[in-house]
Amino acid sequence: MPELTLINRGFAQKSLFGSTLHTNPLLNLIHGGDGEDGTIASLLDFFDIKYIGPRKEACTFSYDKRYTKYLCNAIGVKSVEYEVFHKKEAKDLGLKMPVIVKPATLGSSIGVSIVKDESEFDYALDTAFEYDDAVLVEPFIKDVKEYNLAGYMIDDKIQFSIVEEPQKEEFLDFEKKYMDFSRSEQVSRADISEELTNKLKSSFEKVYRGMFEGSLIRCDFFVVNGEVLLNEINPIPGSMANYLFEDFEQVIRELLNALPDAKRVKVSYDYIDSISSAKGK
Repeated sequence: MPELTLINRGFAQKSLFGSTLHTNPLLNLIHGGDGEDGTIASLLDFFDIKYIGPRKEACTFSYDKRYTKYLCNAIGVKSVEYEVFHKKEAKDLGLKMPVIVKPATLGSSIGVSIVKDESEFDYALDTAFEYDDAVLVEPFIKDVKEYNLAGYMIDDKIQFSIVEEPQKEEFLDFEKKYMDFSRSEQVSRADISEELTNKLKSSFEKVYRGMFEGSLIRCDFFVVNGEVLLNEINPIPGSMANYLFEDFEQVIRELLNALPDAKRVKVSYDYIDSISSAKGK
């Protein structure tokens, strides 16, 4: 593999005959960890490299499930009821069984447990705390209707994918999520009403605007008694949700031509220069 060095606005690839510069925009495909927690976004922003993917602020509010809940509350999007537990904190559970226990900042169903009896709850917490110091506990809604919707913004207008109703068992673990390579094939459109489709799109747009410009995201929703609840924001969805779009190459081309400029604070050294000048007198 060639060795690349980060430089302003791109990468340099050294060879015996000099250096080759790579300045094309990037597609952030790093799922989880550094890719979705804002580390990569901050690095690319610092070096003024254009990229498709969530910016650092968007990463903050989507990678940590607690902050996703706070975002929902701020923008008027309903989400599933929840409680937060912290490591080494004594606290009683207020929710009724069954519940689902999740590490706050980990995806891919790692460390997640469904708890149907109170005797299993402490063990589920201990399991989740192996991965994170903060844990979310939510009601486990059996046979809940779930719908996935992806999208991105071009010229101030959201371009939506089809709505998918994922076919799944009671719980999707890591292997079922990521060892099923058929997800690269396009899926069928969910058989739902136009009214429900519009409700899903409305919630998606509230999540996206002002936060996720420059990225393609997928939102996973629950529908309970006709009410749309946000379950999760996927800022770098598996397979980039290509299976939800008819022409994914066109999606990437459109995004590449509509990437936002990095917002930078202009740095001035006038004050420091004035002090240095004064010292010389």
